Amino acid sequence: MKVQETNPTHHDTDHCCSGHDDHKQKAANNHNHDHDHDHDHDHGDSGEASILKTRWMLWLSLLILLTTLAITFIFKMEIDRTVEIALMLAAYLLAGNKTIAIAFRRIARGDFFNEFTLMTIATLGAFYIGEFSEGVAVMIFYEIGELFQDIAVSRSKNSIKALLDIRPDTVTVIRDHQNSLVSPHNVAIGEIILVKAGEKVALDGKLSSESGTFNTAALTGEPRPDVISKGNTVLAGMINTEQAVEVTVTTLFKDSKLSRILEMVQEATARKAPTQLLISRLAKIYTPIVFLLSVLIILLPYFFVNNYDFDQWLYRGMVFLVIACPCALTISIPLGYFGGIGLASRNGILVKGANFLDVITKIDTVVSDKTGTLTKGVFAVQHVETTLDKQEFIQLAASLENYSTHPVAKAVVSYANAAELQKPLEVREIAGHGLAGIVGTKKVLAGNLKLLDKYLIQYPANLTDIPETIVAVAVDGAYAGHFLIADQIKDDAAQAVADLKSLGIETIMLSGDKTAVVSHIAQTLQIAQSYGDLLPEDKVAIVQKLKDQGKRIAFVGDGVNDAPVIALADAGIAMGALGSDAAIETADIVIQNDQPSKIVSAIRAGKVTKSVVYQNISLAMGVKVAVMLLGAGGIATLWEAVFADVGVALLAILNAFRIQGKKI
Repeated sequence: MKVQETNPTHHDTDHCCSGHDDHKQKAANNHNHDHDHDHDHDHGDSGEASILKTRWMLWLSLLILLTTLAITFIFKMEIDRTVEIALMLAAYLLAGNKTIAIAFRRIARGDFFNEFTLMTIATLGAFYIGEFSEGVAVMIFYEIGELFQDIAVSRSKNSIKALLDIRPDTVTVIRDHQNSLVSPHNVAIGEIILVKAGEKVALDGKLSSESGTFNTAALTGEPRPDVISKGNTVLAGMINTEQAVEVTVTTLFKDSKLSRILEMVQEATARKAPTQLLISRLAKIYTPIVFLLSVLIILLPYFFVNNYDFDQWLYRGMVFLVIACPCALTISIPLGYFGGIGLASRNGILVKGANFLDVITKIDTVVSDKTGTLTKGVFAVQHVETTLDKQEFIQLAASLENYSTHPVAKAVVSYANAAELQKPLEVREIAGHGLAGIVGTKKVLAGNLKLLDKYLIQYPANLTDIPETIVAVAVDGAYAGHFLIADQIKDDAAQAVADLKSLGIETIMLSGDKTAVVSHIAQTLQIAQSYGDLLPEDKVAIVQKLKDQGKRIAFVGDGVNDAPVIALADAGIAMGALGSDAAIETADIVIQNDQPSKIVSAIRAGKVTKSVVYQNISLAMGVKVAVMLLGAGGIATLWEAVFADVGVALLAILNAFRIQGKKI
């Protein structure tokens, strides 16, 4: 019968030397898997203090060893051999009882080539040849190394655990004019919740109050406050920083954007990077070879060495076994990728798997949608030209456009001062053209050029050459001017394109918008290639063509129509704040605050992670090969072996820690 385990230090379903680290990654996130053995302590979730306290047997074992060594070598007192054996055996069992138990259980299942068997054989071999203190030291320092690995994993999860802690357990819902404290799971769509100052929003919704100020750092990675007006979207995880506000719920708790984000993060480390997969495959070959070499070191000299001493060569074989265990690789590599995912999440970037941290470093072309990705996706007045007084012109046009729900009309109204607008009379909407009405004493037309053509009003010929959308206005039967309406380029879009170019990455822009508009924005952003008037299938065809040319593609988009091409790209990136659910679900990487500059940050996070991982591989293999040769030659002892193994693992872990402090 399987027993629940809370500490994956010694996974009986996972071991360094066999490279089966899929389970370790999942356990680091979920802590709900069954295992073949029981531990009396917790891992990661209880914090470092708990990890240290629950290792009392290890500390007692270390105390016995240090006391015995002090009596023998410092105070020069001789300990009775029987007493020494009893003390060392007690220390050995206190430190290594679980490792030994797992080793024998593995052997009984026919799984001989694993870290636990290796450590047990090496330490029992030391006992056999009378090196009791060295055998105990190997086990103790091995366990201390595992302890540091546990602490390292615990620390590396802090940024992700912070995300998991931002969902409130209760929410105040207004029912029958009464405030009720309930679980967010029990709130229905359409109900109104009250969010007090300093509280976290528990569910996605629309702001019912006039306005509110929210800290969105948990979702976007940006600490600056965001002022949200009545009717606009409020997302779970935001913190209300000022007065109490009311929010009308639009999404069930399980379907909220925050809940989906947390699911993405929790599942991220289940996807292994190619480097991890390679190490896993190599370890399956590496471990039996190491055991074979160890046996050969022990037995082969019998045929070639004069005065062959079995105990001497057994010792060398045990040293070789201890050094050979690739724990530094199998803990530091997943830890490195885990740190990379944490680094990205702290910067408002959700990477859905370690493999995408590798993929993003190989990208040579970023293909981007225009609207909502490089531009804000919001129409705004860019320029006003008129033959009248400018303020009067704006007032006349906005007063009439205030009676339209069209986004272009709204852009004109928002550009004007709403307090100065007049109520027009006899307003008529001319479908596909615009509006006609009387503002004050003046007859006003506002719409596209076809509207002016319909009423036979003359206007400057060059207006037909303008690529952006224009609102032409006529007053009392004569052309009075026009508004230039365009989608606003995001503040950091130009810098993002420049930064990508500095990394040797080409940017290509695709859009369903008019080719003239797309070309103008591409020229503004200094993007060499751009395509307009595209349908979703056209975008797919262009990206497929680029892939056929051997390019490594990252596609960035935000709309439902972008989902197919996001799926096709080597790395699909979605804008998560305003992006569609389909794009976010399909993407490999989600940028939560919609900033194009985060594309560069994601690439840098991947490069930092990859650099640290390869440093760890080089360090571990270099040191281990050197010390294995020394051990086989009889120069290195078990002391050097254990310090080489644990020391290299700790150095690799500390190196992986550096990822957490990097700025991207």
